[in-house]
Amino acid sequence: MLPTRQQAEVLLEEAEQQNPGPWGNHSRTTAFCAERIARACTDLDTGKAYILGLLHDIGRKFGVRHLGHVVDGYTYMMSLGYEEAAQVCLTHSFIDQTTDSYIGMFDTTKAELEIIQQTLKKIVINEYDRLIQLCDALAGAEGVLDIEKRMADVKRRYGYYPQEKWDYNLALLKHFEQKTGKNIYRVVESSPIPPTRISP
Repeated sequence: MLPTRQQAEVLLEEAEQQNPGPWGNHSRTTAFCAERIARACTDLDTGKAYILGLLHDIGRKFGVRHLGHVVDGYTYMMSLGYEEAAQVCLTHSFIDQTTDSYIGMFDTTKAELEIIQQTLKKIVINEYDRLIQLCDALAGAEGVLDIEKRMADVKRRYGYYPQEKWDYNLALLKHFEQKTGKNIYRVVESSPIPPTRISP
């Protein structure tokens, strides 16, 4: 189950009011990219892709956290009955179904980390999970970015970037280029300023 497009936009708007920051427009850019790429595929729903992109970082509503935002988003979406969005809140941050390659602080409680790790083991990764992983890597708050430049920026800020994650993201890019038969940057190029926030 998922919220409607309008409900998802309201959820993001409310979350930004609670914890303002560039993550809101990053989420909009992710949603924009997901919708455009899904439109170029034959087996993906554009509306679903947009909603999942919009909500993948919704856990940031609850404050400035690193790994914590993943579990916050998961539990929040589950509390609303949005299981598909909850899954993407988890899967967007991991290249496999472990926390081994996570970049950032492990700022969770032991119980929260257990929720993440045990839930990841049970999840069956699908094309929407992969799509949001790719779009998350393409999306900046200011618009669409070159994936390698964005990864290099993350490496600069955190001091490292696992090679396996770097390679995985490039493989995702290639996967969706093969799937769409198009250069992904061409698919998302018409965009650039993230969609405007909705009025309260």
